[in-house]
Formats: sequence, structure tokens, C-alpha cells
Amino acid sequence: MYHLTLKGSVSTSDIYIGAGVFGETAKHVAEKFHPSRIHIVTDSHVAPLYLEQLSAQFPIAVTSTVIPAGEEHKNLDTIAGIYADLCAAGITRKDLIIALGGGVIGDMAGFAAATFLRGVSVCQIPTTLLAQVDSSVGGKTGVDLPQGKNLVGAFYQPELVLIDTDLLSTLPDSTFCDGMAEVIKYGCIQNASILDMVAESNFKENITDIVYECVSIKRDVVQQDEHDTGLRMILNFGHTIGHACEKLGNYVDLTHGQAVAIGMAAAAKLNAALGAPDLSERLIEILKAHHLPTELPYAREEIYGALLSDKKKMANTMNFILVDRFGEAKIHPFAIEELHQHILAL
Repeated sequence: MYHLTLKGSVSTSDIYIGAGVFGETAKHVAEKFHPSRIHIVTDSHVAPLYLEQLSAQFPIAVTSTVIPAGEEHKNLDTIAGIYADLCAAGITRKDLIIALGGGVIGDMAGFAAATFLRGVSVCQIPTTLLAQVDSSVGGKTGVDLPQGKNLVGAFYQPELVLIDTDLLSTLPDSTFCDGMAEVIKYGCIQNASILDMVAESNFKENITDIVYECVSIKRDVVQQDEHDTGLRMILNFGHTIGHACEKLGNYVDLTHGQAVAIGMAAAAKLNAALGAPDLSERLIEILKAHHLPTELPYAREEIYGALLSDKKKMANTMNFILVDRFGEAKIHPFAIEELHQHILAL
């Protein structure tokens, strides 16, 4: 089992990675917290698999909120429902909220924890590959608005993250592949050896090591830039165009991983148009090997219009993450109209 710590500005996250960690949740919670009540937030896919197992570990009162699965439910109406359940359960600031699920659950439960009573401790137990390697670590929480993805949120570090790679065995193949987009992202931006690891036919046998490598990168980046004002932006490789595509599909047509894969392929082509080495062929080959899409599914003008509401837009400039060679990312500010022309030319 791996143990990492992420030192945030307010609290320290303890991150445990390995097979069987889920079964030790109560032990790790007791080491870190002293709640009188625990409230678990999960979804309709995960609850039948793990909610009862998790609840049974604790000798104290455990309540739960089960929301419908899917990004389309990641909104303020759902958050209001979580608040109502927290009130009904009598949750206080000394208690604990556990996020049990994928990235959508982690984002929403984390945001509810950050804002209910101005802050309740939160533990993340990610059940998807995407959440394990990315969204459960680093303290970004939030929900979507009709105008764009994650436009309402807070930076709020989970004090405990329990990543059990055994839980990945219950994932549908499509959901596992979805998470591979974020794994490939880490190989592109920071550690090219990850791309070699996932190219092996038996890479799933080493999935704990792969998850550890990804989480280590995120931990290191977040510790240097917790609030996403500089270096942390490199974690958004593929996300600018990806978020625009998600929005155009009403958060239903594309999963997050599919959208990021499309965004990474587009970013590689855009960078080549600027005169950088063309990595798109190799990147597209890797993405397709993991059953991820690589072609833009919407009109370029529509994509440009959708990305104008992205959080990375600053006045008349948009920060875009580009990769000149695998393992090294850079932040490239585009003037909005210049970016417009590049998007149209993709």
C-alpha cells in the first residue's frame, strides 16, 4: 500500500492507495477524525455495490444520500437535496461527510462539505479510475451551470482519500476506459513513462502502480499551486475543448474522459499548427488503443462559442495547455480571436 500526504494551506490530506484499502476505511477514519455522525453521499450505481459494506464498518450513526448517477445531475438542485439530508441527519461541524463514488459524486459531496455550516470534514473514496487518478485529490469541488462546467465551486481539501484499486473490478469496460483519458493526460504532461506502462497488454496487472504515479504527479503539482493560478493549470491539458464538447452534448452525449480525449487530440493538432513537433498521430494511436474518441463531434464555431464560458478565460485571453514533447507541458496564453482562428482551422 502507498501512503502520500498533500500539504494544503489549511489542512493535510492523507492519501492511501492499494488493494483492500476500502475494507480499512473505519480504521483510517478513526486515526484522522472523531465524528459522532457520518453522512455518506453516493449514487444509484455505487450504492447497491458498496454503501451497505461501508456503513457497516462504523459503530456510530451513519446516514446517506443516494443521488441519480450521471453528470446531468451535477447541479445546484442536487446540492440543495444534499443540504436537506445533512440537516435531517443532524450533521455538525465536528462530523464527517464521505464521498463514495466517481468524479461527479466527489465534486458534489466535496462542495456540499465545503459550504454546509461553512465547512465539514470530508473523506473521498473514489470508485472509478478517473476519480482515483484525478478528481478525488487536490480539493477542487463544484457543480455545473447551464452556461458551463464547474462554474460554481470551492477549493476544499479532503483530509482523507482512500483509493482502493480492487473497486475498479466492478467497473464497466466503458467507465474504465473513460478514466484512461486522465491517465494518458498525466503521461503527456509530466511522466512519459506512464504512456509506456499503459501500452503494455497486461497494464491492468500494474494498475495500482499506475494510479500511484498519477496521484503523485497531482500531489506535487497541487502542493506548488493549490488554487490553480499557475502550474496547476497544466492538469487541464485537453480540458478546454473537452469541457466545451461536454457542454454542447448537454453532459450526456460525452463522458468526461471521452471529452478530454477529444480535447487532447485537438490540442496536439493545434500545437503542431503553431510549429511545434506533431505529437497528434502518436497520441491518437494511444487514445484509440484505449477505445477513446479523438475527433471533434461538433462544428468548430459551436466549440469556440462554448469554450468562451470556460473558467480559464481571462478578459480577452485564454490560457491553453500545450505539449511540445511527451512529459512536458506548457501554459500558452492565446488572444481570444487568435484562438478562434485556430479552432476553426482544426
